[in-house]
Amino acid sequence: MRRCLQLATLGSGYVAPNPLVGAVLVNEDRIIGEGYHKKYGEAHAEVNCLASVKDQDKHLIPQSTLYVSLEPCVHHGKTPPCTDLIIKNKIPKVIIGSRDPFKLVDGKGIQKLQKSDIEVSVNVLENEYRELNKRFFTFYEQHRPFIILKWAQTGNHKIAGNDNNRLYITNEYTNRLVHRWRSEEAAILVGTNTAMLDNPELTNRFWPGPTPRRMVIDMKLQLPLSLKIFDRKSRTIIFNAKKHEEKESDIFYYQVTEDVNLVHQVVNALYNLKIQSVLVEGGARLLQSFIDEEMWDEARIITNEEIRIRDGLPAPELNLAHRLSSQQLFSDRIEFFKQQK
Repeated sequence: MRRCLQLATLGSGYVAPNPLVGAVLVNEDRIIGEGYHKKYGEAHAEVNCLASVKDQDKHLIPQSTLYVSLEPCVHHGKTPPCTDLIIKNKIPKVIIGSRDPFKLVDGKGIQKLQKSDIEVSVNVLENEYRELNKRFFTFYEQHRPFIILKWAQTGNHKIAGNDNNRLYITNEYTNRLVHRWRSEEAAILVGTNTAMLDNPELTNRFWPGPTPRRMVIDMKLQLPLSLKIFDRKSRTIIFNAKKHEEKESDIFYYQVTEDVNLVHQVVNALYNLKIQSVLVEGGARLLQSFIDEEMWDEARIITNEEIRIRDGLPAPELNLAHRLSSQQLFSDRIEFFKQQK
């Protein structure tokens, strides 16, 4: 099962909105096949696992045990049901890491296997698999995206100066790490002032992998389309109070209202748009609004102790936070938190 976990992580950044899944086929303590879900729309872990079995071992499949990190699917989606494949190959025993919360599966895969006289064990290393697929589970169990807050601050907790010049805080190594984080999420969100003053691209150009959907809050539609986030290199969603467009385009307008809590409107919009995770990068007011509404799951704070400024914009104040870990990348200390429910 731990090998399933290792395999599943290899699909990180490529399978969303599907979950990360690994599968291992074992015959008398010998692995004869293994696979993982590599890319959205392509073969699932079970399919790749069985396809990897060598010709000389294929006769062992009906005498083997299949280990899979998530309940096998039972519905027709981009690919056929994996339960049918398991039954067809007459695999007698299946051990599952965790149940699938998606309503078209959610126990139905387990039931179908059991009705075919297949022995099924569930919830082996469940906590590890839920952590691996925290975006997937949050989306389907809490009906909202998994929300990560991120900001960089000086040694005296400032995220910007009082002038309109961009303050560069993080070093080049941390910048690459941030781009890796971006590649792992479905979307990235900033506020109006951050888009205007910093003019960020919001891409992961320093790290391989898919580019997240870029999102900006611009209630009055005052941001010029000459900004980098509107360069059409990636789809950009503009949350605003003026117009809404249903058509698919590189720049998509999503209307919200000013008299209702904005954070909850944005979160609900992301759920409706089937966006499973979002990295909120700023600015301070937007980040603090998510914190105040207790609408976040993880926070990643980068502090450069070598930079201190006399006057500047204070960093957000994180509360109800449990510190998970910390690491040092030269001048930058990176701290990881989760919300303490």
